[in-house]
Amino acid sequence: MTRFAAVAFDLDDTLCRHDHDVDALYRRAFERAGVEPFSEPAELWPLLDGPPDPDDRVGYLGAGFARLAAQYGRNVDPVALAEAFEAVADESRVAYLPGALDALAAAAAVGPTGVLTNGPERRQRAKVEALGLDGRVDAIVYAGDLPRRKPHAAPFERLTAALSVDPAETLYVGNSLGYDVAGAHNAGLRSVWLRGDPDDVAEPYRPDYVVDSLEELAALLTEGCESSGSESVGDESEEREPGSAGRGSGGAAAGTEGDR
Repeated sequence: MTRFAAVAFDLDDTLCRHDHDVDALYRRAFERAGVEPFSEPAELWPLLDGPPDPDDRVGYLGAGFARLAAQYGRNVDPVALAEAFEAVADESRVAYLPGALDALAAAAAVGPTGVLTNGPERRQRAKVEALGLDGRVDAIVYAGDLPRRKPHAAPFERLTAALSVDPAETLYVGNSLGYDVAGAHNAGLRSVWLRGDPDDVAEPYRPDYVVDSLEELAALLTEGCESSGSESVGDESEEREPGSAGRGSGGAAAGTEGDR
């Protein structure tokens, strides 16, 4: 068995989440656009088309507002609403998810640590600074500034090069099957899927591990560090149930994050 040489993480909805008062943010966006509010925030999110597009956040949000306006029979400029939403959003309003600091500490005990996010630096830098991640990890890769983002292999290759580690000895942790797990597989990394719902299943993807919390991940990494000799967190001979910090083998759902 090969001990992992490094551990890396996705950012949004893996290590952190937005800490906004969503209702207040939504109202401020309508006020800034000069539009009388005609819906609730919870009605917008299901109308957004997949994960955010880091290259066109306004277009992504605008499409949702256009659908919402049509449902309410309102004649508004959805792009103006999207621009207002982006203008009032504060990217530094983020908080660590429960267990994130323990997971980062456990990862640092394994070896070099890194963050790979699909967002560009201009958007994600405020989050990194607010969380103090510069002092907690050894490398940060902003795939939104590269020619290809996750799930392409190139961002993962940039990450492992920055950490000076072999991809096969690197563990990548993320909440999205289609971006994090698929991307890690394409680049030859091992993967941990942080699933958002214990009822979600992984098929047709095949994450190496499935955890339901970052506390489980910290325990998994600590267990690997404390294993003697040839033992490691990457023990392929162990068969565990998905969601118990073991290898994943389940059914069909994909998570998303802020800047996939």
